Amino acid sequence: MIDLYFAPTPNGLKLTLFMAETGLAHRIVPVSLTKGEQFRPDFLAIAPNNRIPALVDHAPADGGAPLALFESGAMLLYLADKTGRLIPPDLRGRNEVLQWLFWQMAGLGPTAGQAGYFKVYAPETVPFAIARYEKETARLYGVMDRRLADRAYLAGDDYTIADIACYPWIVPHRAHGQDLAAFPNLRRWFAAIGERPATVRAYDGVADVYARPGRPVATAG
Repeated sequence: MIDLYFAPTPNGLKLTLFMAETGLAHRIVPVSLTKGEQFRPDFLAIAPNNRIPALVDHAPADGGAPLALFESGAMLLYLADKTGRLIPPDLRGRNEVLQWLFWQMAGLGPTAGQAGYFKVYAPETVPFAIARYEKETARLYGVMDRRLADRAYLAGDDYTIADIACYPWIVPHRAHGQDLAAFPNLRRWFAAIGERPATVRAYDGVADVYARPGRPVATAG
């Protein structure tokens, strides 16, 4: 059994997407970010960076003690290797997936996250920051759009953890100041993933983390 420490952020939803696709047995352990539960000593023992998601695998492949992991990209890779699912077994296919997984972790997630923060959560409107992160998010969307011009998914014809890593960061595109009409290949990919039964299950009842009642999304203009 796997304990998945979870809150419904884009990074958290990567893991529930993986679980929904594979049917891997797991137990959700909710972590309330608004209550500061990510700073509790028992959680920090698993995730020293005090961020969700995190997991504990009570039956790792080596048969040893329970294995704790933090960082969503590392967790996706671990689970893909554990199950033999959603990552190709061959050298070239595997590394095709890994480069897009790392691209999301290093670029798309942090940049889109800052765009969302300055547009929705910042205590004051900072036009320069909004414009900066909207522009860089648009550039990254463009990278994906060009990549998807001649293939169904980021790493080729098959759906992989690279797509799972990126999809939750495209879901809140409006809060990030983006219009998918400007990125037709990305829009097609986004719609196809959104129609997958596992995606529908993973997002069932999930609230929009960028929805703040009574507060409009800021603009740079």
